[in-house]
Amino acid sequence: MSDKQSSNAYWQANLRIIWICLAIWALVSYGFGIILRPLLSGIKIGGTDLGFWFAQQGSILVFIVLIFFYAARMNKLDREHGVDE
Repeated sequence: MSDKQSSNAYWQANLRIIWICLAIWALVSYGFGIILRPLLSGIKIGGTDLGFWFAQQGSILVFIVLIFFYAARMNKLDREHGVDE
């Protein structure tokens, strides 16, 4: 595989990971916290409904998990393409 093809494959994989993280972020923050909140109001967690929990606390926890997921996946991708530190 040429350098250009390898570089393109690396960036395509990187963009795929970014889009997955952005989709999860949008689903959790806007979907569960705002749009789907009325549907989640019947489910109780921590003394409040699930939609409120996602809007106030759950989305932050998901964001932290996404940061660690992205870092781990990019480290693996870097090793696969030979651009790791």
